Amino acid sequence: MKLKLVALSVALLAGGAAFAQATDTLAKVKASGVVTMGVRDSSGALSYTLGDGKYVGYHVEICSRILANLEKAAGRKLEVKYQSVTSQNRIPLVQNGTVDIECGSTTNNATRAKDVTFLNTTFVEEVRVAVKANSGITSIAQLGGKNVATTTGTTSVQTLRKNKRATGLEFKEVYGKDHSDSFLLLESGRADAFVMDGSILAGNIAASKNPADIKIVGEVLSVEPIAIMIRKDDALFKRLGDDTIQTMIKSGEMAKIYDKWFVQPIPPKNVRVGLPPSVSIKAAWATPNDKPVESYAAK
Repeated sequence: MKLKLVALSVALLAGGAAFAQATDTLAKVKASGVVTMGVRDSSGALSYTLGDGKYVGYHVEICSRILANLEKAAGRKLEVKYQSVTSQNRIPLVQNGTVDIECGSTTNNATRAKDVTFLNTTFVEEVRVAVKANSGITSIAQLGGKNVATTTGTTSVQTLRKNKRATGLEFKEVYGKDHSDSFLLLESGRADAFVMDGSILAGNIAASKNPADIKIVGEVLSVEPIAIMIRKDDALFKRLGDDTIQTMIKSGEMAKIYDKWFVQPIPPKNVRVGLPPSVSIKAAWATPNDKPVESYAAK
């Protein structure tokens, strides 16, 4: 990894004025001494806030490793700033340079890949349904005539509508502005179900006032690769990020960080999310790649 970082630094010096382009994160942070991480307030154990500007989670920790290597490549101390993003603004904020690396819960798909670059997949999500434990609902087939929540600006909106067409069910779609808002719709009874990434559902349930009151039920509605985002066409940062991820996988650090956030008790309530790595996640680690969700759907 050390040799690769040295090579990146040499490439930076050799490139001259070409590195002044806005897409070059390494040149940007080398000049400013500041790097901004996009984080989420309530994306389950992937990325969430503890309050007072503190953010933690699986993707936050992976991004911290990447930024440590970016700091080495830049050859100077970098101040890491945190920028809370939402499902609606995360891509624009990466595009316009407000955020240098987005460390939330973003599905890698072909449409988004036109606007941003995804690092190699670090998590593979299963979209599921959460309901009140006493609701009697055990499947999406029982959602006819119900209020079904999901979060604006997420791929789960398309997943929900696709399953709605496939089943022929009629139910009302209601939208939260972020994941905590969507979860509150379910928790407060304004929605009968919440369709979202299983890890986000599990994380919000674990952090809720009464975790036993909400449960995840039914079939897997979609399988989606979740990845860290950077600006489009930033080849140097892409290589550094992918190299960091691969090193973490080979050393076993990735599995340890996963266990820390998805299997062991997590703050602030020291409860367990309870999601051991799936076959799909282990496969993504075994053969690192940045394939979009369309490649998964084609299988």
